[in-house]
Amino acid sequence: MVTVSPGPRLTRGVHLGYALGSIGTAAFGTVPGLLLLYYLTDELGVAAGIAGLVVFAPKAWDVLLNPWIGSRSDRTESRWGPRRPWMLAGGLALPPLFVLVFAGPGASPGVAAAWVAVAFLLAATAYGCFQVPYIAQPAEITDDPDERATLMSWRVAALAIGILLAGAGAPAVVDAFGGGRGGYLAMAVFVALLLAVGMLGAVAGTRNAPTLTRVHSEGRLGRTLRLAWGSRPFRLLLTVFVVQALGIGVMLAGVPYYSREVLGDPAAGSLLFAALVAPAVLVMPVWLRVSRRRGKRAGLLVSSLLFAVGAATLLAGDAGGTASVVARVVLVGIGYAGMQMFPLALLPDVIAADEAASGERRAGVFTGVWTAAETLGLAVGPGLLGGLLALAGYASSTGDEVVAQPASAVTAVLVGFSLVPALLVLVTLPLVLRLPPDRRIPERTA
Repeated sequence: MVTVSPGPRLTRGVHLGYALGSIGTAAFGTVPGLLLLYYLTDELGVAAGIAGLVVFAPKAWDVLLNPWIGSRSDRTESRWGPRRPWMLAGGLALPPLFVLVFAGPGASPGVAAAWVAVAFLLAATAYGCFQVPYIAQPAEITDDPDERATLMSWRVAALAIGILLAGAGAPAVVDAFGGGRGGYLAMAVFVALLLAVGMLGAVAGTRNAPTLTRVHSEGRLGRTLRLAWGSRPFRLLLTVFVVQALGIGVMLAGVPYYSREVLGDPAAGSLLFAALVAPAVLVMPVWLRVSRRRGKRAGLLVSSLLFAVGAATLLAGDAGGTASVVARVVLVGIGYAGMQMFPLALLPDVIAADEAASGERRAGVFTGVWTAAETLGLAVGPGLLGGLLALAGYASSTGDEVVAQPASAVTAVLVGFSLVPALLVLVTLPLVLRLPPDRRIPERTA
């Protein structure tokens, strides 16, 4: 094993350049979860259960793909470092593929669903090529845990901006272009531009970042997967993050349904989404201060509690009017910001501890497993909501057709947007308490 002295502190240029990538990943992580299920059920006329499967299946592919990408990027040797060539490939491929998801021909619901499924599968593949090495970078460009927390605060702030731009902007673009398939296609072009700016910006912005690589990858995917799973801190952190991502995925997919069926105002979706993600930009310095004074584990616990409490209050529906609902969603958003920052700040610490103990470069494998599980959780969320709506008798529609929903479907929307996310986050709290305190993460546990 080669001993590496702590590298220099990262420049603001690297902080900003790295953070740009999250604008792109936020767009892809948000818009399909927010609009794709609704596009399938209420624009293409696909049955809710089938639509949930279409959203879920392509991202389930990432469970197999992303660890392989991580292993390959661990073994990549180039003058650009091990990660940036993969990031470039994903950043170039994803924008046009995303447009194809919403550019299918007018056809029967079955053919339309098949088109979306194939295009979304290809887009998810391109996204993995970028996201896996992108998340691996922090463990390799600095040895300082506080510096990683700072890097993650920049990243999550950019993530919030990206989610706000994509999540609030995408529905607005659909409406501005008259809705329908043309409106969704215009939205896809808008999101593709965000993807290109964010992902390619990160490739360019990290060109001067150091690569503090200790050794070359061991290289055998099966063995490194077993070793990654053998890290107890990684197992706990991954489980917490995935279950919470599942709760977030259900809530995001429920925004347009909640706006229309509970609040009676489809246009309120953009307002709710802004209330969910805008607080992250403002409260990120607060969460960073909590991280440095109380620790990342404590911050994750508090932010998870805020999210769960805020989500549970949404079960009251439109009691108190739209302003009251927005205030409750803001509370959810404050917790959501911490739930994004703290696991991402803890992950590089876990990876660096493993690398220091093993003398092998496995960051790509760790982040491959991480992103596979994260995308699976975010994909299962809309799928879970689609299944819940199907069981409740939700009636799909096409174009401008207006369909009256049964009371059971409205109840399913209400529960799916509030109680389900709250419970999913609450069940992770015992696992959060079992995470090692900051700076005492064991280097290796079987």
